[in-house]
Amino acid sequence: MEILTWFGFFASIISLLLISRKSLPLALFSGGIILGLFTLPLREICLNILFTLTDPSIILLSVAMGVIPLIGGTMEESGQIDHLVNNLRIGKKALLALSPALMGMLPIPGGALLSAPIVEKGGTGVKGNMKTAINVWFRHLFVLIYPLSPALIASAKIAGLEVYTVILYVLPGFVFASILGYIFFLRGIKGKIDYPDKFAIKKLLLPLCIILLAPFLDFTLQKMFKFPIKEIATMIAVSSSLFLSWKLSNVKLNMKKIIVKMKPWNFVLIIIGMFVFLNIFEASNAAELIASLYLPEFVLCIIVGFILGLATGRVQLPASIVLPIYLVTYGSISLFTFSITYISIFFGYVLSPVHPCVSVSCEYFHIKIKDFLKITTPPVLIIIASAFIIFRFLS
Repeated sequence: MEILTWFGFFASIISLLLISRKSLPLALFSGGIILGLFTLPLREICLNILFTLTDPSIILLSVAMGVIPLIGGTMEESGQIDHLVNNLRIGKKALLALSPALMGMLPIPGGALLSAPIVEKGGTGVKGNMKTAINVWFRHLFVLIYPLSPALIASAKIAGLEVYTVILYVLPGFVFASILGYIFFLRGIKGKIDYPDKFAIKKLLLPLCIILLAPFLDFTLQKMFKFPIKEIATMIAVSSSLFLSWKLSNVKLNMKKIIVKMKPWNFVLIIIGMFVFLNIFEASNAAELIASLYLPEFVLCIIVGFILGLATGRVQLPASIVLPIYLVTYGSISLFTFSITYISIFFGYVLSPVHPCVSVSCEYFHIKIKDFLKITTPPVLIIIASAFIIFRFLS
């Protein structure tokens, strides 16, 4: 029986890794069902799926995550993102860092290609491999601490932790990665940016208000009101941000076109798929078997997390594997341990050659993947080594 369970577990992980190359939602659903077929009666598999599909908290969270890319789509279609970037009257180094970072706060498909022309324009005289590294590194940096990041919200929910509390523990990693980004990618860059248009404060502030409204409302509503389901606050917040972007647009928006382009259903299905996999995993005896191995915390949290992030080019998928295993093995996860785990997964994802932003940035700046890895691997390894040292001394 144990052999069958192990076989089912590894089969589910392999299916996750293979199918996720084409579709992450399908990979998560398939992985959960494959694991269930080897470990649970068919009726119990169906009950776990039904429980996931009827859990108001999960449904609200998944719908809210589907709204977020629509905010990015309306801002892109209306030109609000261009207005924001064109009116950031800042130095060359700051522009190269902030322009991809601001676009990275909203999950826009092909977002790395949107920020790439700005990095290209602002980085005149900078080598292609350096511009690629800047575009990828800083595009994802703010996502570490952005409270409406789908990866952060879903990972925190799996761990049973509060997003805004989690951010406080991830913040030192963000600061450290920012410093490393400056040292490795920005320090040697010189010169100024010549802006063709006059500065317009309105075109700067309105897009900023749209981006900042959602996290501000989400945090405020959760603190002021005790909703029966806390995801109600998140749903109100992201819907308000989407409405504001639509209302403030100076051009007529084709919402059907935006919806088709942004594919919000993918984000909805990713969250539901994560919890289908999680609920089946927790119901199966695979959880107890893995717990019996009692992997050292640093191996599971740092090494396994980093390798899975690197191998999959994802954050949600490794989190869906590592966090449930940790919870079954150790019972609960501290904020400190969660932050170390999340950071390890995250920078595996940032470095991953199968990460779409890496491949499209390399293509745009006409460099090979190996040239990107050559200059990006050192700061990533410094982060992972630092996580290991800090974990060993403070955990």
